[in-house]
Amino acid sequence: MSVNLLDYDLEGLAAFCERLDEKRYRSIQLFRWIHQKGARHFDEMTDLAKSLREKLKTSACIKPLDVISQRLSADGTIKWLFDVGDGNAVEAVFIPEEDRGTLCVSSQAGCAVGCRFCSTGHQGFSRNLKSGEIIAQLWYAEHFLRQQSGTTERVISNVVMMGMGEPLQNYDELVPALKTMLDDHGYGLSRRRVTVSTSGVVPMMDRLGQDCPVALAVSLHASNDVLRDRLVPLNIKYPLGELLAACIRYLDHAPRDFLTFEYCMLAGVNDRVRDAHEIVSLVKTYAPERTWCKFNLIPFNPFPESGLQCSIPSQVVEFSRILTEAGIVTTVRKTRGDDIDAACGQLAGDVKDRTRVVDRMNRQRTVMLRKKLSV
Repeated sequence: MSVNLLDYDLEGLAAFCERLDEKRYRSIQLFRWIHQKGARHFDEMTDLAKSLREKLKTSACIKPLDVISQRLSADGTIKWLFDVGDGNAVEAVFIPEEDRGTLCVSSQAGCAVGCRFCSTGHQGFSRNLKSGEIIAQLWYAEHFLRQQSGTTERVISNVVMMGMGEPLQNYDELVPALKTMLDDHGYGLSRRRVTVSTSGVVPMMDRLGQDCPVALAVSLHASNDVLRDRLVPLNIKYPLGELLAACIRYLDHAPRDFLTFEYCMLAGVNDRVRDAHEIVSLVKTYAPERTWCKFNLIPFNPFPESGLQCSIPSQVVEFSRILTEAGIVTTVRKTRGDDIDAACGQLAGDVKDRTRVVDRMNRQRTVMLRKKLSV
């Protein structure tokens, strides 16, 4: 059976080449062709020996994800819906800015955490993505954007694991994908420019700090355990005390001297003045002697199932003022791509597009069954 070479980081690809009785340095050549040049066919890899190319044709493939749809926002944001099989689809979003190009990548089909304000969580959980399915989102977006802009230079400068799913609940597949993003023979991204977002899977935060430290964003969204239990059910297992202690431990390994707390602004729920003062107390309790975090306040993108509304702008400004005056670096996220449901918390897979995936899968199964019956 052919293996998908997108599933391998460089070390995994080197081991694969050794199984083919090839020198390890061949893996670097192969890795560059796949990730730096976007090659899909082995005959394109002209500096590989013909004998190796023939071996690869019979034992391996480079299998990207099928694109179901592509949507372009008025602000330049692009959202892709990718088919990951069995009626499942995941989304990736490219956000262009003057000084960077950021790709938001999914790690799971659906999400099991079930945060109340996130439409992905309301979709439910289907399965973890394989490492190759995670990196395939970056592979496709990077080389599509290069072709569109007529350049061979890197277009995507930042990757955020903030798409569908909880990345740290898919740890074993996440880490090889991260290593491919960081590898100089792959995408060559800085550890400071690759961010993993988590709702607070404490044991995996500790492992990530040891295995592959990148920038970390923690979905906080509440100033106390009672409220966070309601908004982020994972808090029942890993309450704020454990979570914040893990954040401080992570800083010993992180590429930055701070981490980011994401805070979705919900009208009348977590946006009150007393919530802001509780946040200040939390931050000062765990590391009073230094600036160790920043807050990213996120305007909520309402959807019917949530029963929630976005805080009014003046409340967001007041909340930000309290944190800032207490010495906490605070920003308000600019909403991007909301006209194509690509903004934060909106990634759930377009219903019509997901229906087309299921219909297509059913048609394929019917054709295969008819072929079997006719034999």
